Amino acid sequence: MKIFIPLVLMITNLIGQSGYEIAKMVDEKAQPKDMVSKTTMVLTNNKGKTRTSTMHSKTMNGGEKQIIWFLAPADDKGVSFLKIEHDGKDDEMRMWLPAFKKVRRIASTKKGDSFMGSDLSYEDLTSRELEENEYKRLEDEVIDGVDCYLLEITPKPEAESTYSKHLSWINKETLTGFKEQSFDKRGALKKQKNFSFSAMENYHVMQRIFVEDVQKNHTTEITFKDIAVDSGINESLFQEKNLKRIPRN
Repeated sequence: MKIFIPLVLMITNLIGQSGYEIAKMVDEKAQPKDMVSKTTMVLTNNKGKTRTSTMHSKTMNGGEKQIIWFLAPADDKGVSFLKIEHDGKDDEMRMWLPAFKKVRRIASTKKGDSFMGSDLSYEDLTSRELEENEYKRLEDEVIDGVDCYLLEITPKPEAESTYSKHLSWINKETLTGFKEQSFDKRGALKKQKNFSFSAMENYHVMQRIFVEDVQKNHTTEITFKDIAVDSGINESLFQEKNLKRIPRN
């Protein structure tokens, strides 16, 4: 009995976790200090026509700082994007547009705009602040053989989100996102997202994102290759001046 009772209590506590507690576990999951990757982004429109871009990306602190340089196609080569997330104030987002020889600052009022014609908005590229959302735990589900927590996430007014809510399926074993549905301000389904992760250096690192805008019948597939973690990126890299400098590695 002395062994059985604590086990029962432990199981009861796990089953009884709230949506917020699950979201907090995901938020506190260990992340690489930095990550480098070569990224491919394929856009497919409602007629089946595709456009493929390749990028070089570097991030720090779980994506709080990120810089992306476009390498192809030719008309996008040199375009770059810088994101720096802040607590308690608007995130910084800027794009270098070599054709116009200017840096464009992305205002917080434009967070719903598309990133480079993809189905990811600027809001989708930023981390969600834990305290700026309400979390409701729904009934757990098994999706494609993966046992998942199911959370209903509702942004609070201070989040100034372009979405009314999200349904997020979280892999119980790895505490990584598995699937998500995002709803527009009218409450209609806007996007469906699927995520794939792989184990690397004691982390779970994203390998693929697939996003479908169900209202536009348009999809975006992003794959990450040549990934390196904890390589010692210097924080000084994440400055506007470096948007114009495509790295060699």
